[in-house]
Amino acid sequence: MRHFGHIAPEVRQRLFHQEPCEFTADSPARLLATALGATLYSPATRPRLADAIVKQVARGVVSMVVCLEDSIDDSEVAAAEENLVREFGVLAERPDAATGLPLLFIRVRTPGQIPDLVQRLGPSVRLLSGFVMPKFTEESGTPFLEALADAEAASGHRLFGMPVLESPELMFRETRVETLEGISRAVDKYRDRVLALRLGVTDFCSSYGLRRAPDMTAYDVHVVASVIADVVNMLGRADGTGYTVTGPVWEYFRVQERMFKPQLRRSPFLEGQAEELRETLIEHAMDGLLREISLDQANGLLGKTCIHPSHVAPVHTLSVVSHEEFSDAQDILRPERCGGGVLRSAYTNKMNEVKPHRAWAERTLLRAEVFGVANEDVGFVELLTAGIPDC
Repeated sequence: MRHFGHIAPEVRQRLFHQEPCEFTADSPARLLATALGATLYSPATRPRLADAIVKQVARGVVSMVVCLEDSIDDSEVAAAEENLVREFGVLAERPDAATGLPLLFIRVRTPGQIPDLVQRLGPSVRLLSGFVMPKFTEESGTPFLEALADAEAASGHRLFGMPVLESPELMFRETRVETLEGISRAVDKYRDRVLALRLGVTDFCSSYGLRRAPDMTAYDVHVVASVIADVVNMLGRADGTGYTVTGPVWEYFRVQERMFKPQLRRSPFLEGQAEELRETLIEHAMDGLLREISLDQANGLLGKTCIHPSHVAPVHTLSVVSHEEFSDAQDILRPERCGGGVLRSAYTNKMNEVKPHRAWAERTLLRAEVFGVANEDVGFVELLTAGIPDC
């Protein structure tokens, strides 16, 4: 699989200075954590789940979560598990099962579901990349990671965990640091099995009876923004101790009425002759989503939880490395620059300070490997237009 693999090769060649790399579920964990991109959630109760998963590949999806937790009613769990196991069996019979499917994860409710589902999946467990672990703290999360390690050993198949940070103890200021320290101890013990940490911002808001509007981002809700900042501060460091932290879910896909002006400038769309696309994005609350993705990246997050297929292309488009970023990162990491120093960027519009910008450059080149580098004359609008099916 590869990002933008759903668009024609000749289009990719026109858009990209460096095309996104190919990867598989067996690729190194560091690459997969970066490659998650827009992780699309689907309830495990969905009829014809296997067909729905295959359909999303054609829309550019490379990671999906089949959910047995909050997206379904408590009374539906047993039926949802049966449907999931059956549909994985259907997927396993497809001739392209080894290469034509996204990274697949299951969001469970309890640790006991992990070994049970791995056993029930049988040979089709080879399609599974791991499990999403809800409301993760040291006390509640350690049994999930222990169950994951046991299931991996029993099946002989590599499995990753993605803890979701969403508990009230994490939200409340008086318990936050202690909770984060506990989470750090738990995930560090199983570092090789933890692919990424996911943020449950909807649960954060729930603790205060809040819900952000479609023209507000998570960063406009200050009690939520403070949690994101502390999670990145303690668990997202670039010194080798940190983890990939993914962006929060965007809940909206159509807006009936808005209070504030749209947040998308008109000029890039006029230049790309895509004014109709701009109006569609605004109508479907995508201007708020695009702003939140940009703020996610500015605050150290990568990728995003998604509940609607229309959110996938914006997340992936804004993950593409610009030619300017790529040029700066390459200059900073040149072997002859290892002693440090300051240099003017090749675009002659900024200072590149070698030592302070090194970690940023390393992350940028990893993102460039996974999402590609845009050609010098290719902007966001052209990439988005190409990435949206039937656009």
